[in-house]
Amino acid sequence: MTSPQYKVKLTQLAKEFAFEEINIPENIDEIFIRRSDMSRPGLPLTGFFTNFESERIQLLGNMEYSYLSSLSPSERFASIDRFLQHNVIALIITSNLAVFPEISELSKKYNTPVFRTPNETSAIMASLIASLNVSLAERITRHGVLVEVYGEGVLILGDSGIGKSETAIELVKRGHRLIADDAVEIKKVSSKTLVGSAPEVIKHYIELRGIGIVDIRRIFGMGSVKDTEKIDLVTNFELWEPGKIYERVGLDTEYTEILGIKIPSVTVPVKPGRNLAVIIEIAAMNNRQKKMGYNTAVEFNNRLIAQMENRAKETESKS
Repeated sequence: MTSPQYKVKLTQLAKEFAFEEINIPENIDEIFIRRSDMSRPGLPLTGFFTNFESERIQLLGNMEYSYLSSLSPSERFASIDRFLQHNVIALIITSNLAVFPEISELSKKYNTPVFRTPNETSAIMASLIASLNVSLAERITRHGVLVEVYGEGVLILGDSGIGKSETAIELVKRGHRLIADDAVEIKKVSSKTLVGSAPEVIKHYIELRGIGIVDIRRIFGMGSVKDTEKIDLVTNFELWEPGKIYERVGLDTEYTEILGIKIPSVTVPVKPGRNLAVIIEIAAMNNRQKKMGYNTAVEFNNRLIAQMENRAKETESKS
C-alpha cells in the first residue's frame, strides 16, 4: 500500500485520462486518491465485503457488467445499493459500457464519483497504477544535479561550489540533457527504480556563480532538457586529497543508498585541469556496459590472471 503521506486530486486524475463524467458530487474537489492499487468489485456486487477497501478506485468492466445484466432490476438495484453505500471513493466504467440507471440514481444518493472510459479494463488499470505509482511515490529532495548522458540518468552530488552546475553546462553543450540543478526531487516509483525531476519553480534553470540564473531551454533549445529521468548512476564529486587512495581499476562496485534502493556510484576527485564532463561521459558509458553484461575491470583482471598463469607455465616448462 502506498504511504498516505501523498495524495492526488481525483479531478486531476480524471483530467489526465480524459474520463467522461457520469456523476460528479459537489465535494469532488475535496476527494483525494491515496492508493495506487485498484479493485474490480465482482465479489462486493454479490454481497461479500470482507476486506473490502473503499479507498481503492473501483473498475467496472465486462465481467461485472455481465453479472449485473443477469440480475432482475430489483436485484440489480439492491446489489449496486449495497456496493455504493460502502463509501466507494470512485467508480470507473470501462470499455464505454452503458451506464445502468441504478448506477446513475444511487451514485447521486451516496455522492459517489462515477466516470467512464473507452479503454479496456486491464489497459486502464495498468495506466492508472503506473501514473499513481509516480504521483504517490515516496520521495526525497537531494542537493545535486541530474543529467541524462547517453541514456543514463546521472545524479551528481558534492559540496556547494565544487563544480556540479558547470559540469552540467558542459555536458549540455556536448549534446546531453539537463533534468534538474541544485535541487533534485527523487521518487521511489518501484522497489528498484528511482526517478528524478526538478521542482517546478526551478525547472530548466541553472545557477552559475558569477553569472546568475540561466535558462538552459532557451539558450540551448528544447532538446537540451528533460522533465524526468531514471537514476542509473550516482557520481560523488569531492576535492582531490593528496595521498588519498582513489579507485584505479574499478573491480569493486560502490553503491549509494537512496530511499532504500542501492544505486551504483563512483567518486570523482576534483582538481584544476580535470575535464569532469568527459569523466561523467565515460562513467555513464561504463555503467551502461556493466548493465549489458560487460565489465571492463573484470575482463582486464581476467586477462592479467591469464597472462600470469601462462608465464608460470612457461617458467615451469623451462625448468
